[in-house]
Amino acid sequence: MPIIKKTYKDQVIDYVYQLLLRNELNPGDQLKETMLAEKMGISRAPIREAMKELIGNGLVDYRPQVGNFIPVFSPKQIIDSYTTRGVLEGYAVMETCDQFSVEEIEKLDNLVEQMISYANKKNRKMVIVAGGEFHDLLICKNNNVQLLEYTDRLSLKLHILFFKYWGKLYSPAEIGRRHREIVESVKLKELDLIEKVIRQHYIETGAKIAAL
Repeated sequence: MPIIKKTYKDQVIDYVYQLLLRNELNPGDQLKETMLAEKMGISRAPIREAMKELIGNGLVDYRPQVGNFIPVFSPKQIIDSYTTRGVLEGYAVMETCDQFSVEEIEKLDNLVEQMISYANKKNRKMVIVAGGEFHDLLICKNNNVQLLEYTDRLSLKLHILFFKYWGKLYSPAEIGRRHREIVESVKLKELDLIEKVIRQHYIETGAKIAAL
């Protein structure tokens, strides 16, 4: 297995992501470069690079003459983000569903069981980790670079939103059912069904979060 070396920029992005997951940063909070530099023990150059990427991914708002802030998402922004991810992922999987091996389908089934187990234990972080791996595996066959780039941009935002609210959205059994529906549609290789199930998977969650 190749060793993946993270750049300082990548480490800053991951650090901010973890602060958001731990609720140490909340919507409306200012994100100061000096604070990050001091806590991480690095210069501000990679932090500026990371801020540009976080702004591009919608996880940070830049306000001219004021600074960087954690955004407060409107209901429409939440719904738009989830709807867009569903459209992109549905198309990505529909195009490549015939490429999944038996072993990969089994892995998808296993990841669903992991999500249920972690949800029963109320381990929010690992529900997100297993869910992320599940959806990453679904789209990994597609070689449309722009599609993968856009889905990746949305991933962190959706992970953070789901992390904060999943306990109010779905029971462990519902989490299992919703992801099993996706796996079953891939097994059937029915293109229209795959796209419909995945798109609805995201639309439903976006609408629920926006209503909270």
